[in-house]
Amino acid sequence: MKPYKNKINRIRTFALALIFIGIVIMYVGIYFRNQPVVMVVFMLLGVVAIIGSTGVYAWIGLLSMKTVPVQCPNCGRHTKMLGRVDMCMHCREPLTMDPALEGKEFDTAYNKKNS
Repeated sequence: MKPYKNKINRIRTFALALIFIGIVIMYVGIYFRNQPVVMVVFMLLGVVAIIGSTGVYAWIGLLSMKTVPVQCPNCGRHTKMLGRVDMCMHCREPLTMDPALEGKEFDTAYNKKNS
């Protein structure tokens, strides 16, 4: 199982990946210079990926402004918590705001409404 990362950082990584994917798609379009229609399709798909990345960055920025800043008990640095349980952005210490979950094993299922 791969290590769990902070939710905000995962979404930011996805947005950054969308930018690079868009650039690669547009770069592939250069190989079709002799077929302008295919080249334009690749260029438009790349631009759509980059615009999608801009939307994801705007969304996570708005979401990040509504999060609760918490001081990590392990490293002492401030981090933003999204949901009932999350990881510290700096040291990956499991954090919770719910007193009923303190001392329990870290599980992302605690963030779902029906658990």
